[in-house]
Amino acid sequence: MIPLPEAGVLIAVGKGSTPFDGGRSPILEMARTSARSIAAAVLETAGQTFCEELKIPLERGTPSPLFRTLCFSLLSSTRIGHRAALSAARALADAGWTTPPKMNDSTWRQRTDVLNRSGYARYDESTSTMLGDTTAHLLDEYGGDLRRLRDAAERNPQAERGLLKEFKGIGNVGVDIFFREIQFVWDELLPFADRRTLSAARQLKLGNDSDALRKLVDSDRDYVRLAAGLVRVDLEDRYGEIRVA
Repeated sequence: MIPLPEAGVLIAVGKGSTPFDGGRSPILEMARTSARSIAAAVLETAGQTFCEELKIPLERGTPSPLFRTLCFSLLSSTRIGHRAALSAARALADAGWTTPPKMNDSTWRQRTDVLNRSGYARYDESTSTMLGDTTAHLLDEYGGDLRRLRDAAERNPQAERGLLKEFKGIGNVGVDIFFREIQFVWDELLPFADRRTLSAARQLKLGNDSDALRKLVDSDRDYVRLAAGLVRVDLEDRYGEIRVA
Protein backbone atom coordinates (compact mmCIF):
# COMPACT_ATOMS: atom_id res chain seq x y z
CA MET A 1 0.00 0.00 0.00
CA ILE A 2 1.31 3.47 -0.88
CA PRO A 3 1.26 5.78 2.20
CA LEU A 4 -0.84 8.90 1.93
CA PRO A 5 0.42 12.27 3.18
CA GLU A 6 -0.46 13.31 6.68
CA ALA A 7 -3.54 15.47 7.18
CA GLY A 8 -2.90 19.12 6.50
CA VAL A 9 0.13 18.46 4.27
CA LEU A 10 -0.22 19.78 0.73
CA ILE A 11 1.87 18.41 -2.10
CA ALA A 12 2.23 20.49 -5.24
CA VAL A 13 1.00 18.94 -8.44
CA GLY A 14 2.66 20.28 -11.55
CA LYS A 15 1.90 19.67 -15.17
CA GLY A 16 2.23 15.99 -16.00
CA SER A 17 2.43 14.95 -12.35
CA THR A 18 -0.01 13.28 -9.99
CA PRO A 19 -0.74 13.97 -6.32
CA PHE A 20 1.71 12.69 -3.71
CA ASP A 21 4.48 11.80 -6.18
CA GLY A 22 6.37 14.99 -6.90
CA GLY A 23 5.85 14.44 -10.63
CA ARG A 24 5.96 10.62 -10.83
CA SER A 25 3.14 8.29 -9.88
CA PRO A 26 4.24 5.46 -7.58
CA ILE A 27 1.31 3.39 -8.81
CA LEU A 28 2.35 3.80 -12.42
CA GLU A 29 5.98 3.08 -11.54
CA MET A 30 4.97 -0.09 -9.72
CA ALA A 31 2.86 -1.20 -12.68
CA ARG A 32 5.71 -0.50 -15.08
CA THR A 33 8.18 -2.42 -12.92
CA SER A 34 5.78 -5.34 -12.66
CA ALA A 35 5.32 -5.41 -16.43
CA ARG A 36 9.08 -5.39 -16.99
CA SER A 37 9.43 -8.28 -14.55
CA ILE A 38 6.82 -10.30 -16.43
CA ALA A 39 8.50 -9.47 -19.76
CA ALA A 40 11.82 -10.63 -18.28
CA ALA A 41 10.18 -13.88 -17.20
CA VAL A 42 8.85 -14.42 -20.72
CA LEU A 43 12.33 -13.83 -22.14
CA GLU A 44 13.92 -16.20 -19.65
CA THR A 45 11.47 -19.06 -20.06
CA ALA A 46 10.26 -18.73 -23.67
CA GLY A 47 12.32 -16.00 -25.34
CA GLN A 48 13.58 -17.82 -28.40
CA THR A 49 12.48 -17.03 -31.92
CA PHE A 50 11.32 -19.93 -34.06
CA CYS A 51 14.17 -19.28 -36.49
CA GLU A 52 16.61 -19.62 -33.61
CA GLU A 53 15.03 -22.94 -32.67
CA LEU A 54 15.35 -24.08 -36.29
CA LYS A 55 18.95 -22.84 -36.40
CA ILE A 56 18.17 -20.56 -39.33
CA PRO A 57 20.93 -17.90 -39.41
CA LEU A 58 18.46 -15.16 -40.18
CA GLU A 59 20.78 -12.40 -38.97
CA ARG A 60 22.75 -12.86 -42.20
CA GLY A 61 19.76 -11.56 -44.15
CA THR A 62 20.77 -13.64 -47.17
CA PRO A 63 18.53 -15.56 -49.62
CA SER A 64 18.68 -19.01 -48.02
CA PRO A 65 17.69 -18.00 -44.44
CA LEU A 66 14.97 -15.71 -45.79
CA PHE A 67 13.61 -18.52 -47.97
CA ARG A 68 13.64 -21.00 -45.09
CA THR A 69 11.76 -18.48 -42.93
CA LEU A 70 9.18 -18.02 -45.68
CA CYS A 71 8.73 -21.80 -45.87
CA PHE A 72 8.29 -22.03 -42.10
CA SER A 73 5.71 -19.23 -42.27
CA LEU A 74 3.81 -21.15 -44.93
CA LEU A 75 3.96 -24.36 -42.90
CA SER A 76 2.72 -22.54 -39.79
CA SER A 77 -0.21 -20.92 -41.58
CA THR A 78 -2.31 -24.07 -41.79
CA ARG A 79 -4.51 -25.44 -39.01
CA ILE A 80 -1.78 -27.58 -37.55
CA GLY A 81 0.20 -27.49 -34.31
CA HIS A 82 3.34 -25.39 -34.16
CA ARG A 83 5.42 -28.42 -33.19
CA ALA A 84 4.34 -30.18 -36.39
CA ALA A 85 5.26 -27.07 -38.39
CA LEU A 86 8.69 -26.96 -36.74
CA SER A 87 9.23 -30.65 -37.39
CA ALA A 88 8.26 -30.20 -41.05
CA ALA A 89 10.61 -27.24 -41.45
CA ARG A 90 13.48 -29.31 -40.04
CA ALA A 91 12.62 -32.16 -42.38
CA LEU A 92 12.74 -29.88 -45.42
CA ALA A 93 16.16 -28.63 -44.33
CA ASP A 94 17.40 -32.17 -43.65
CA ALA A 95 16.34 -33.08 -47.19
CA GLY A 96 18.65 -30.34 -48.42
CA TRP A 97 15.90 -28.01 -49.69
CA THR A 98 17.28 -24.85 -48.11
CA THR A 99 17.37 -22.64 -51.21
CA PRO A 100 14.81 -21.92 -53.95
CA PRO A 101 16.80 -23.80 -56.65
CA LYS A 102 17.15 -26.87 -54.44
CA MET A 103 13.46 -26.82 -53.50
CA ASN A 104 12.58 -26.34 -57.16
CA ASP A 105 14.55 -29.47 -58.05
CA SER A 106 12.44 -31.58 -55.69
CA THR A 107 9.34 -33.35 -56.95
CA TRP A 108 5.83 -33.04 -55.57
CA ARG A 109 5.98 -36.66 -54.41
CA GLN A 110 9.34 -36.17 -52.67
CA ARG A 111 8.05 -33.12 -50.77
CA THR A 112 4.82 -34.89 -49.87
CA ASP A 113 6.66 -37.93 -48.50
CA VAL A 114 9.03 -35.78 -46.43
CA LEU A 115 6.17 -33.77 -44.96
CA ASN A 116 4.17 -36.92 -44.21
CA ARG A 117 7.07 -38.63 -42.44
CA SER A 118 7.72 -35.50 -40.36
CA GLY A 119 4.20 -35.65 -38.93
CA TYR A 120 2.70 -33.01 -41.20
CA ALA A 121 0.18 -35.55 -42.46
CA ARG A 122 -3.15 -33.72 -42.71
CA TYR A 123 -1.91 -31.11 -45.17
CA ASP A 124 1.06 -32.84 -46.76
CA GLU A 125 -0.26 -32.94 -50.33
CA SER A 126 -1.70 -29.41 -50.50
CA THR A 127 1.32 -27.95 -48.72
CA SER A 128 3.67 -29.76 -51.08
CA THR A 129 1.87 -28.05 -53.95
CA MET A 130 2.06 -24.65 -52.26
CA LEU A 131 5.78 -25.03 -51.55
CA GLY A 132 6.37 -25.80 -55.22
CA ASP A 133 4.24 -22.87 -56.40
CA THR A 134 5.79 -20.45 -53.90
CA THR A 135 9.29 -21.47 -54.93
CA ALA A 136 8.50 -21.10 -58.62
CA HIS A 137 7.04 -17.62 -58.05
CA LEU A 138 10.06 -16.57 -56.00
CA LEU A 139 12.42 -17.71 -58.75
CA ASP A 140 10.38 -16.18 -61.57
CA GLU A 141 9.73 -12.80 -59.95
CA TYR A 142 12.77 -12.23 -57.74
CA GLY A 143 15.45 -14.62 -58.91
CA GLY A 144 15.03 -16.60 -55.69
CA ASP A 145 16.03 -13.62 -53.54
CA LEU A 146 13.49 -12.11 -51.13
CA ARG A 147 15.71 -9.07 -50.74
CA ARG A 148 14.57 -8.10 -54.23
CA LEU A 149 10.96 -8.22 -53.02
CA ARG A 150 11.95 -5.87 -50.22
CA ASP A 151 13.55 -3.52 -52.74
CA ALA A 152 10.51 -3.72 -55.02
CA ALA A 153 8.34 -2.69 -52.08
CA GLU A 154 10.75 0.16 -51.28
CA ARG A 155 10.93 -1.18 -47.72
CA ASN A 156 7.32 -0.22 -47.10
CA PRO A 157 5.68 -2.79 -44.79
CA GLN A 158 2.27 -2.56 -46.44
CA ALA A 159 3.78 -3.00 -49.88
CA GLU A 160 5.88 -5.91 -48.61
CA ARG A 161 2.74 -7.52 -47.21
CA GLY A 162 0.96 -7.20 -50.53
CA LEU A 163 3.83 -8.77 -52.47
CA LEU A 164 4.25 -11.61 -49.98
CA LYS A 165 0.56 -12.45 -50.26
CA GLU A 166 1.13 -13.17 -53.94
CA PHE A 167 2.90 -16.37 -52.89
CA LYS A 168 0.64 -19.42 -52.91
CA GLY A 169 -0.21 -20.37 -49.32
CA ILE A 170 0.86 -17.06 -47.76
CA GLY A 171 -2.03 -15.00 -46.42
CA ASN A 172 -2.13 -12.43 -43.65
CA VAL A 173 -1.32 -15.04 -40.99
CA GLY A 174 1.69 -16.23 -42.95
CA VAL A 175 2.90 -12.67 -43.49
CA ASP A 176 2.48 -11.95 -39.78
CA ILE A 177 4.65 -14.93 -38.88
CA PHE A 178 7.26 -13.92 -41.45
CA PHE A 179 7.29 -10.29 -40.26
CA ARG A 180 7.51 -11.32 -36.60
CA GLU A 181 10.58 -13.44 -37.29
CA ILE A 182 12.49 -11.18 -39.70
CA GLN A 183 11.83 -7.76 -38.19
CA PHE A 184 15.29 -7.55 -36.64
CA VAL A 185 16.75 -7.95 -40.14
CA TRP A 186 14.12 -5.92 -42.01
CA ASP A 187 14.12 -3.13 -39.46
CA GLU A 188 11.44 -1.09 -41.20
CA LEU A 189 9.04 -3.56 -39.56
CA LEU A 190 10.13 -2.82 -35.99
CA PRO A 191 8.36 -3.04 -33.63
CA PHE A 192 5.94 -5.58 -35.12
CA ALA A 193 3.48 -7.69 -33.15
CA ASP A 194 0.88 -10.03 -34.59
CA ARG A 195 -2.50 -10.86 -33.10
CA ARG A 196 -1.26 -13.82 -31.08
CA THR A 197 1.57 -11.77 -29.59
CA LEU A 198 -0.83 -9.01 -28.56
CA SER A 199 -3.39 -11.48 -27.23
CA ALA A 200 -0.76 -12.96 -24.90
CA ALA A 201 0.43 -9.47 -23.94
CA ARG A 202 -3.09 -8.50 -22.89
CA GLN A 203 -3.49 -11.71 -20.91
CA LEU A 204 -0.33 -10.85 -18.99
CA LYS A 205 -1.27 -7.16 -18.72
CA LEU A 206 1.80 -6.03 -20.64
CA GLY A 207 0.02 -3.57 -22.91
CA ASN A 208 -2.13 -3.38 -25.98
CA ASP A 209 0.34 -2.58 -28.76
CA SER A 210 3.87 -3.17 -29.96
CA ASP A 211 5.12 0.23 -28.78
CA ALA A 212 4.13 -0.61 -25.20
CA LEU A 213 5.92 -3.96 -25.44
CA ARG A 214 9.07 -2.38 -26.89
CA LYS A 215 9.37 -0.18 -23.78
CA LEU A 216 9.61 -3.26 -21.58
CA VAL A 217 12.94 -4.47 -22.98
CA ASP A 218 16.35 -2.93 -23.57
CA SER A 219 17.03 -3.76 -27.21
CA ASP A 220 15.38 -4.53 -30.54
CA ARG A 221 16.75 -8.06 -30.42
CA ASP A 222 15.14 -8.62 -27.03
CA TYR A 223 11.91 -7.20 -28.39
CA VAL A 224 11.88 -9.75 -31.23
CA ARG A 225 12.47 -12.53 -28.71
CA LEU A 226 9.77 -11.16 -26.43
CA ALA A 227 7.27 -11.18 -29.29
CA ALA A 228 8.14 -14.79 -30.12
CA GLY A 229 8.12 -15.71 -26.44
CA LEU A 230 4.61 -14.38 -26.00
CA VAL A 231 3.48 -16.50 -28.94
CA ARG A 232 5.03 -19.57 -27.31
CA VAL A 233 3.34 -18.77 -24.00
CA ASP A 234 0.00 -18.61 -25.80
CA LEU A 235 0.52 -21.69 -27.98
CA GLU A 236 1.67 -23.80 -25.04
CA ASP A 237 -0.68 -22.21 -22.46
CA ARG A 238 2.18 -21.30 -20.12
CA TYR A 239 0.50 -18.28 -18.55
CA GLY A 240 0.53 -19.77 -15.06
CA GLU A 241 4.25 -20.49 -15.33
CA ILE A 242 4.98 -16.89 -16.28
CA ARG A 243 2.77 -15.35 -13.60
CA VAL A 244 4.53 -17.22 -10.80
CA ALA A 245 8.06 -16.78 -12.19
